[in-house]
Amino acid sequence: MLENVDLEKSVDKKEYRAKISELGPRIGELQRRAKEEKIPIIIVFEGWEASGKGTQINKLLLCLDPRGYNFHLTDKITEDEMYRPYMWRFWTKTPEKGRIAIFNRSWYHRVLDERVEKAVPEKIWTSAYDEFNSFEKQLCDDGAVVIKFFLHIAEKEQEKRFKKLEGNPATSWKVTKEDWKQNRRYDKYLDAVEDMLTKTSTPYSPWNIIESHDARFATLKIFTTIKDAIGKRLNSTGASKNLQQIELAPVPNSILDKVDNSLSLDQEEYEEILKKRQKELWECEFRAYGKRLPVIILFEGWDAAGKGGNIKRLVQAMDPRGYDVNPIAAPSDTEKLHHYLWRFWNKVPKAGHIAIFDRTWYGRVMVERVEGFCSENEWKRAYTEINEMEKELVNYGAVIVKFWINIDKDEQLRRFKARQDNPGKTWKITDEDWRNREKWDLYKTAVDEMIFRTGTNYAPWTIVEANCKFYARIKTISTVIKEIRKKL
Repeated sequence: MLENVDLEKSVDKKEYRAKISELGPRIGELQRRAKEEKIPIIIVFEGWEASGKGTQINKLLLCLDPRGYNFHLTDKITEDEMYRPYMWRFWTKTPEKGRIAIFNRSWYHRVLDERVEKAVPEKIWTSAYDEFNSFEKQLCDDGAVVIKFFLHIAEKEQEKRFKKLEGNPATSWKVTKEDWKQNRRYDKYLDAVEDMLTKTSTPYSPWNIIESHDARFATLKIFTTIKDAIGKRLNSTGASKNLQQIELAPVPNSILDKVDNSLSLDQEEYEEILKKRQKELWECEFRAYGKRLPVIILFEGWDAAGKGGNIKRLVQAMDPRGYDVNPIAAPSDTEKLHHYLWRFWNKVPKAGHIAIFDRTWYGRVMVERVEGFCSENEWKRAYTEINEMEKELVNYGAVIVKFWINIDKDEQLRRFKARQDNPGKTWKITDEDWRNREKWDLYKTAVDEMIFRTGTNYAPWTIVEANCKFYARIKTISTVIKEIRKKL
């Protein structure tokens, strides 16, 4: 691909000044319109060292309102980022709707520098292509504009620029040993770049190759590409509401109908087993910390099914320094300005730590689906997005344990009434709980489909028979112990 690029393209000063005087203000205008339309924009700059990435970014920033963008230099990974999944640091930097995020180097570092320098095994960087495509598609499907630039210069041009920079005492610091290493291994990097461009240039986020021998030509091409991409997205805002509906194969049968909610334990047996299991879990927690094993435990279930009680018994004997419990309610105003998975990526645990979620990203395909808080296309698309996210976390090394805490309709009614009659528990029952109960059949359909479409071999669901709280708590804690031990 790059061998056919004409690097001799250039623009004279007069033509450049005439065009840039129009393009600069136009980009500023498009930034304001995108803010009004709440369209997030992500601009990625990759390219050879000394190809002019910094210079081009500075020119672009001069056209933009600084209150509306964030700039990210991501070539160096921090210690905190080292203990998270690779894409965590990029998910957490995705912009709010209406803002711009500009990346000088990006997630593609993994399939360029880390690949060539053998900083990660081949199976890691080869799987990264799919993760990048998934990441970008999820953002674009949510309404974002992703614009990717690769600034291209020839090997000899790079060498010439390095020598020029080194010859000036004011700029010699800019050239490092790593830069010269890239020049010496130009062919190996070129192979990596070709692979990257081929495997990650998609209809929703194509690569734009910038011929960068002439800086003026490069600037005009970058500005024009940004203008066209944002303009196209703004012009399609109305049409995008009429997207073709996603069609899914029907769910063959009800999974919940097969659950045996009569399973039970008596209190004496429960207390004896619980004490033993909590000691075992305490040991698992410290072994997981020592092995830097991240653990993610998800709780979903019917209202009054006992999620809180299960979580309480789970953490009773654990070291609070090693876990976090994340209660998930309706998204905040800030969270609504991001992709719905953004707030969950922000809560992904560090390696060696445990994250427990009381309600989860599955709200997208349950509450938001049933209550109409998202479109049909959005919740149908979420099954794939969630599976991709969980696969990425498992590939990183995480243990994911997913619980559906199940009770029958009669048991729920009994618990609702018991809460109403107990002054110490009335706060647990709300008008919303009663409204949700009236939609039991709709929620049951959503839960059956959720379990069917997202029960994978790498992140399966565990259905907990919870009419008996004692039985449910023992099954929950025993399952967590089993899954951590299996991974260890």
